[in-house]
Amino acid sequence: MDGLVQGKVAVITGAGSGVGRAAVLLFCEHGARVIAADIDGANAEETAAMARAAGGEARAVACNVADPASVDATVAAAVEAFGRLDVIYNNAGITISPVPGKGLRSLVECDPEEMKRVEDVNINGVIYGCQAAIRQFAMQGSGGAIVSTASVAGLMGYGGVLYGATKGAVVQLTRALAIEVADQGIRVNAVCPAGMLTHYAGMNPDSEQRDAILQGMGRAHPLGKAIDPRDTAAAAMFLCSDLAANITGVNLPVDGGLVAGRKVGR
Repeated sequence: MDGLVQGKVAVITGAGSGVGRAAVLLFCEHGARVIAADIDGANAEETAAMARAAGGEARAVACNVADPASVDATVAAAVEAFGRLDVIYNNAGITISPVPGKGLRSLVECDPEEMKRVEDVNINGVIYGCQAAIRQFAMQGSGGAIVSTASVAGLMGYGGVLYGATKGAVVQLTRALAIEVADQGIRVNAVCPAGMLTHYAGMNPDSEQRDAILQGMGRAHPLGKAIDPRDTAAAAMFLCSDLAANITGVNLPVDGGLVAGRKVGR
């Protein structure tokens, strides 16, 4: 039985850990040929090696999504390795580092240099990925799929202010770009995860407090459990698949019901 993305060629950024790693493994499991791209080339290679060990076809590329030339080179690497591009999953993202022992920084505590880095990765990195993919899709003349990782922080007041603003930009980019490229047969969507335990924001998935952290995250979601990186990867894969052939401009929450609201007790 063919997989959900059988035969498709995908570039996945932020592939060195978390959602990106889960996505590389899942896409390969479902028949895609994947470029695992990450700013840390060693982590990207580790992910690609895991995918190959499981029978998938994946190659690693060191990519800084905040550098348009690096993103262009990553798409070119996919075409060189596999002959075409069908999917780009703009997953790479960062946030403002938390205050040790206190958690999220307020807006006025954010350092301008760090703010610019977050904006460059979370907004411009997505834009550069979209540009590179659209140019390649146009050369092929066969359409394609763009998916980005936004966040529930782009849909509601949740998490840090600057981070939410950058993810809100991805949400609106998704809507506007979907309309702009629809006549080229290119679909543009995003996934919006809620709380996950990854290396994001200094968290440690291997922490001794892992279970307590997951339980705390779960309490914020109506379904009562934290989001697994594979949950987000699966939603992204669906949006890249032919099952979503008539879906574009969607920002899909992967949030255990968080955006829907809270149950009011009697």
